[in-house]
Amino acid sequence: MDAGAKKAVWRKLKAVVLLAGLTAVLPACASIRESRGYIVDPLLTNTVQPKIDNQQSVEGTLGRPTFVSQYGTPTWYYVSSVTGQRPFNRPRIKQHSVLAVQFDEAGRVSNVRRTGADQVVYLDPNGNKTPTLGRERGFLEDLFGNIGQVSGGGLPGGGAGGP
Repeated sequence: MDAGAKKAVWRKLKAVVLLAGLTAVLPACASIRESRGYIVDPLLTNTVQPKIDNQQSVEGTLGRPTFVSQYGTPTWYYVSSVTGQRPFNRPRIKQHSVLAVQFDEAGRVSNVRRTGADQVVYLDPNGNKTPTLGRERGFLEDLFGNIGQVSGGGLPGGGAGGP
């Protein structure tokens, strides 16, 4: 082989290695999709009918709810989210849905509501401090504030009789 042919082979080899490297790296830039919570099947969720279904039939059709209301009207919630995340970024909600199935006193379905991402509320935390009720205490009050406040009640040598 002469020198020109060797250079041509090296160029082709470098191009193949570069192409293989790019092929291996490019999927890392793709968005990662993840389903969270209940996986919605529109065929099943559309079969739940008010005044016809009861708690047993809803559980048989949709499965156990994501969570159940503790107060007020008995309601089962089926929450579903699909998030997307690019490398080195926080996940973002792509799709979000809540199916709320309300029951009457007899355990029959009284109402079925569907909501989406338009009802999601994004909370912005209040910096590094959480506001609380009460008075502000300084460092020295925190350090020395309990001196004389705690009795030596159940301790050996304490003033009160122990167990």
